[in-house]
Amino acid sequence: MKPFLAATLAICIPAVALAETFSADVWADNWFEMRINGETVAQDSVPITTERSFNAESFEFEAERPIVIGVVAMDFKENDTGLEYIGTRRQQMGDGGLIAQIRNAAGDTVVVSDAAWQCLVVHTAPLDAACEDAADPVVGVGACGFEATEAPAGWDTAEFDATDWPQADVYTEAQVDPKMGYDEITWSDDAALIWGPDLEQSNTVLCRVTVD
Repeated sequence: MKPFLAATLAICIPAVALAETFSADVWADNWFEMRINGETVAQDSVPITTERSFNAESFEFEAERPIVIGVVAMDFKENDTGLEYIGTRRQQMGDGGLIAQIRNAAGDTVVVSDAAWQCLVVHTAPLDAACEDAADPVVGVGACGFEATEAPAGWDTAEFDATDWPQADVYTEAQVDPKMGYDEITWSDDAALIWGPDLEQSNTVLCRVTVD
C-alpha cells in the first residue's frame, strides 16, 4: 500500500510554475512601453515629447509562461494633426517603427517582432496627407482630421480576445530608416521592423503577441 500511496500523492501535487529571467532589446521611433501580462516592465527613457528621440533600450524582466507581451508604441506628434515641426519649413507627418527581440537566460531567442504580432492603431492623423502642406494646420479642420480611440481594457493580458486585431505590418530598413540606437544592437535575422498599416498616419499602435 505504501508505494501506491506515494505514487498517488505524487500525481496529486500540482505543477509549480517557475518564473524565468528574460532579456529584451527594443528600438522605437519614437517611444515605447513594454508590458508583460498586463504589468509594465520597461519604458523608453526618452520622453515622447522629445523630438527626434531615437534610441534603443535593453533590459531584463521575470515572468512565468505563457507570456503576453504588449507594447505601446508612439510616434512623436505636436498635436492631434499628427504633424511635427508645425509652422516651420520642416512641417511634416512623422513616421514610426518598432523592433524587438527577447531572449531567455541561456541567450536563446524566445520571440522577435514579426508578422505574427498583432497591432491595433488607436491614433491616426492626419486623415488626409494634404494637411502636411497646410499653412495653418488646425486639429480637426479640413484635411487635418484625426481618429483616436481608447486602448481596450485588458488588451495586454491573456484573457483578452484579440481575434479581430490585424496582424502587424512589416517594413524594411529602407522604409523606416532607423536612426540612433538601432545599430547599437545585434538584431536577430528574424527580427523585423513592424508598425500599423501606414508609417506616417498611424501614430499610436498597440502591439501584442503571446509566448507559450
